[in-house]
Amino acid sequence: MHKAPFELTAELQEAVRGFFERIPFNQSLGIQIGELAVDKVSMHLPMKPELIGNFVQGILHGGVISALLDVTGGAMALIGAFERHQHLSASERMAKLAKLGTIDLRIDYLRPGRGQQFTAQAVLLRSGNKVAVVRSELHADDGTLVAVGTGTYLCG
Repeated sequence: MHKAPFELTAELQEAVRGFFERIPFNQSLGIQIGELAVDKVSMHLPMKPELIGNFVQGILHGGVISALLDVTGGAMALIGAFERHQHLSASERMAKLAKLGTIDLRIDYLRPGRGQQFTAQAVLLRSGNKVAVVRSELHADDGTLVAVGTGTYLCG
């Protein structure tokens, strides 16, 4: 029996968008959701004075970098887990997967976070029954690779 390929419908995209946009910490940072797709998630973060970690150099705080990569990775893990629950409605899927949580997160800070806008992208490396592994990258607005991350998420 051939299974139809998984499609991230507009309804599912809106469910994911709504879930992450309602998180107060994401709102506080100013995270903006970009692309939500089966193979990639992107999010954007405009620089603002409250996010500076080194006030002498005016660079993005490492904790903000980590948080953005974690949120982007979490969204990718959530979308990756959707395929296993195709028999459920969008709201039932979100209720089942609302326990999503980060198990492990490793960040490699490669360069200072300089710029006015940052973009994080995440791709799914593996999605199992309970755990997903995601690879994320953060780029400054000039294309500079600022940091990379690998996250493991509980999503089952």
